[in-house]
Formats: sequence, structure tokens, C-alpha cells
Amino acid sequence: MESVISAPLPSQSRRRGAFHTLEVADVRRLTPDAIEVTFAVPDELAHAYDYEPGQYIAIRMQIGEDVLRRSYSICQAPAPGELKVAIKRDLGGVFSGWALESLAPGMSLDVMSPEGRFTSQVLLERPGHYAAIAAGSGITPVIALAQSVLAASEGNRFSLVYSNRTAMDTMFVDDLADLKDRYPSRLALYHVLTRERRSSELLSGRLDAGKLAQILDALVPVDDVDEWFFCGPFELVQLCRDTLAGRGVPAERIRYELFTTGEPGSPAPQRGRPIVVDPGDDVCTISFRLDGTTSTVTSAVHSQESILNAALRVRGDVPFACAGGVCGTCRAVLREGTVDMVENYALEPDELERGYVLTCQSIPTSDRVEVDYDT
Repeated sequence: MESVISAPLPSQSRRRGAFHTLEVADVRRLTPDAIEVTFAVPDELAHAYDYEPGQYIAIRMQIGEDVLRRSYSICQAPAPGELKVAIKRDLGGVFSGWALESLAPGMSLDVMSPEGRFTSQVLLERPGHYAAIAAGSGITPVIALAQSVLAASEGNRFSLVYSNRTAMDTMFVDDLADLKDRYPSRLALYHVLTRERRSSELLSGRLDAGKLAQILDALVPVDDVDEWFFCGPFELVQLCRDTLAGRGVPAERIRYELFTTGEPGSPAPQRGRPIVVDPGDDVCTISFRLDGTTSTVTSAVHSQESILNAALRVRGDVPFACAGGVCGTCRAVLREGTVDMVENYALEPDELERGYVLTCQSIPTSDRVEVDYDT
């Protein structure tokens, strides 16, 4: 899944994302427009690729003159020696199109160590009932969560409502069927098809507010669920969050991850946008500390350049994944100056209080700005 946005979780430790070259061990076709890619993780990098179910990795590669980074959720419960992601063709997507047509075992790609907060906060505390609503490639982190939850305790249950256009579009349909066979009494699986008629009217058609309310009433009683997971397009995730909030579900019991914000008017991600500072331009001086070294770059005020974009002009190893204000990989502490942070789906309130900003979304509003990636 590309361009993930995760709901923040309290007191979760973070590590700096670092890239390593991993070999592709297998490529499996899931649907006509989606593949599962397995990376081999050598023993010496095992610790770097430890992950929690629900996290994601970023892939970096050069296609033509462009260096691309794309984020994809890990689609299996933690397993030694490998990690798997699913890549679905994105309309006009350069990387996804290349991957579906050309990626093969034996190739190598730069893969960032796992990140993300779309993880359970109550798993292993006690047996419980977990529920997820996913759409399309939003199943990728959810299937890893379901596998892990069901394997963790014989007392755990998992309810999954999974929406797709047609049966042919449904990713991991066989894997989910196998999981249902393995845990017949503890996994409740409901496939909703928006463009195909199912035998049940409840599971046919668009997952709008009315249908969601019916599904919750009939299939997934809200009061019986300990933790919720939503993954998919912005409109669906927002509908689910609003619906549960209206039914009194506390925000701390809800985890969500988005494909993109989906909001009209959102600025295009800045990642390497060329900036020219002409003589006489009003400028801002941006300093940033990374891996113990401080670098400085000058940005033209009229360019409305983000801190991340400016930093990438002088150092190519500045941490980021989505560059769209969605994942939190590029976060840093603002040490000096002021900024306008255009979007924030990744930082929690206590991080904001401690001075963290998303550098991909932070436009300087003072003559000098200093941030610290090392904190």
C-alpha cells in the first residue's frame, strides 16, 4: 500500500529508518493488478528488520533520472529471514507499473527498516475481540494483524469486513480462506463487493454510512470489540471513525491507516523539487542536524519550500518515506524559528508539545529555522 498515514499511538518507541539492499526471493501474483513480493533478510540484518504486525517499509530505486520512494505495508505476521509486501498497480504509478511488469526473483532493491504505528496496543495483554474494516489494498497490514492476533492466544477473536469492487479484485482471497479454515470459530470474515451482487444484500454494494451501520448492528457488535483497525481510502476511514465516535467508542481503541489524505487542494509532496535562489531574493536559512552533523541550506521565501525539500538538496540521506505528511518518518524537533506545518496525520499531541514537526510539511515562516533529526 502506498502513502500510508497511521494514527499516532502513545509512548511508542521509534527508530531511525535506514536503507539496506535486500534481494527479492519471490514474486507471487495476487490479482491481475497486484503482486506479493518476498524479500530475503540475511542474518546480519535480522535486527534491522524486526517489525510489529501492521508496520510498513519504504522501497527506494532509480527509474530513469528519478529516484523513487514508495511505502508498502508488510503483509504477513513476523517471520524470521523474510518480509513480504503487496504492490498494487496505481493508476499512472511509475514504480507500481514497473514492479508488476518487471520485478523478478534475484533482483535487489533498497528497503528501509520497518516503521509505522498501525499496530495493536492491547495484544498480549489479555484475550480479546479485534475488528478491522479494510478496502482494496488496505488488507495488506490487516492480514498481518489478523494472523498475529489469532496466533497469539486461543482466546482472541478477529472480525474482518473487507470491501472490494469484484471478487477478481480481491487480494489475498485464498490466504484469507486458509486463515478462516485454520481458525473457523475465531475469525469472522465478511467480503463486501461493490460491483458484484452477492447472495447477501448486506454484503453487496457500496460501503456507505447506511450499510456500515447495518453491518455493525448485524455482524460486528461495537460494544464487543476491544480494538478497531481501519485501512483504506480517506473517505471510508473517516466514515468508520465518525461512526464509531458517534457510538461512543473511545479514540484510543481505534487505529487507522490511509492510502492518502484524499483531501482536495492538498499540496503535492515535495521531495527534491528544484529551487533556484536568485540575487535579491528574500531568503530563509535552514539548518538541520542529522547523524551528529549540522548542515545549512538557503531557501527563497517565495518558493514556499519545505524543510525536507531544502535538506535533500544538500544531503541525500535525510530520512523520509512518503513526503506527503503522512507517515512521520521525516519528523524532527524544531530548535529555532517558526514554521507552518501544512498537514499532520502522524504526530501525536505530546510530540507537538515537545516541538516535533513533519519536515516534509513544514514551511519556514522566520528568517532562520533549525531542526534536529537526531532527537
